[in-house]
Amino acid sequence: MTLFDHRRKEIARRSAPLSTRMRPETLDQILGQDHILGPGKVLRRAIEADRVPSLILWGPPGTGKTTLARVIANVTQAHFETISAVNSGVRDIRAAVEGARERLGLEGRSTIMFVDEIHRFNKAQQDALLPDVEDGTITLIGATTENPSFEVIGPLLSRARVFRLESLADDDISALVDRALADPETGPGGGEATLEDDARALLVQVANGDARYALDSLELAVASTEPADDGELAVTLETVENAVQQQARYDKTGDLHYDTISAFIKTIRGSDPDAALYWLARMLDAGEDLMFIARRLVIAAAEDVGLADPQAIRMAVAAQQAVHLIGMPEARIILAEATVYLASAPKSNSAYRAIEKALADVRQTRNDPVPMHLRNAPTKLMKDMGYGEGYKYAHDYEDNFAAMENRPENVRGHRYYEPGDQGFEPRIADRLRRLWKDGRYGKPPQEEDGN
Repeated sequence: MTLFDHRRKEIARRSAPLSTRMRPETLDQILGQDHILGPGKVLRRAIEADRVPSLILWGPPGTGKTTLARVIANVTQAHFETISAVNSGVRDIRAAVEGARERLGLEGRSTIMFVDEIHRFNKAQQDALLPDVEDGTITLIGATTENPSFEVIGPLLSRARVFRLESLADDDISALVDRALADPETGPGGGEATLEDDARALLVQVANGDARYALDSLELAVASTEPADDGELAVTLETVENAVQQQARYDKTGDLHYDTISAFIKTIRGSDPDAALYWLARMLDAGEDLMFIARRLVIAAAEDVGLADPQAIRMAVAAQQAVHLIGMPEARIILAEATVYLASAPKSNSAYRAIEKALADVRQTRNDPVPMHLRNAPTKLMKDMGYGEGYKYAHDYEDNFAAMENRPENVRGHRYYEPGDQGFEPRIADRLRRLWKDGRYGKPPQEEDGN
């Protein structure tokens, strides 16, 4: 390294963000990932034994994916090669692999190729890594905030171990803040800065488990603090409030988007209006598409409330139309009303189960012809061929009901709709039992009562 290179690297190190300057260099310095790095855990043993396989590190921002990759390289004394999936192509990958191949042959030194945001690599770029991951020329460590099951190609995923990194607990974030404040060399304020208790609480809360955000916000807050006459740097709540903004972790195409809507629907299904309102609020605060939420409410009304409350789908559709017409901020009230109604309503998935059974029959049996009595006969020729013969017009009979066999012979007797016992649906069941006296819906009510 030339004197110029050394000076450039030293300046870059001093001007780097606090989160970079405070990056851990050993496994014991890493906080918050004991589930994969604690004593005796598989990944820790592999690192300490220098038997690290190719890895996919999956987790939210600021959980230490890049840090862990660098620590692995330090512990195993491997060359660390970084490739960003944002601005690297197949040519860059091949150049890095060629360097790894020469290094392995000339120095006997292995190479860890760290691919940040590997989910942004297309199939061709991921395919380019396969041969050299397979033969051990490189040890791949990919970092992603997205579910690798969907974003990493199967052949590459099968050659790597996936480890999930979790958001840091508040205690871990607080410990990192203390570590930074106490560091006289790389910490903000040269180890002289302090945080008021309420300022610390706000910083930890807004960090939302993101170590990078916490440290870089701390640095900004310290830099914004005027020293007292005695030289003390006491960071106040007001300073932290000015230095931070509410963390927005919600990506409308990412995992949290799907996880949150899943929680929303499942809490409606579970008749928990308070939880459903909480997840609704999370989505609204993150700027989720209002019509996406409204559409999911319509689906929940049909799939989960169903015939236990036939008014539910009317309520949901009306809410969808009103949200489209009104928009925010008032749309939040409309969505909240529909959410509470659906979560509080009796539940039945009988219609959902019925159509699934019917579809299974359609796909697994012959599509036999429509029975003749159900066919339309608009011409004399069709009437002469028997179209419509034997059809009974329901309104000509008592209770507007005429018993007929209305399915092809190969699926006769198959049950699809089984009425539930919640809300309005028992009334539907009673009527069907009374009309269909063949027993398919059980005994009619008067027979059950012994009349």
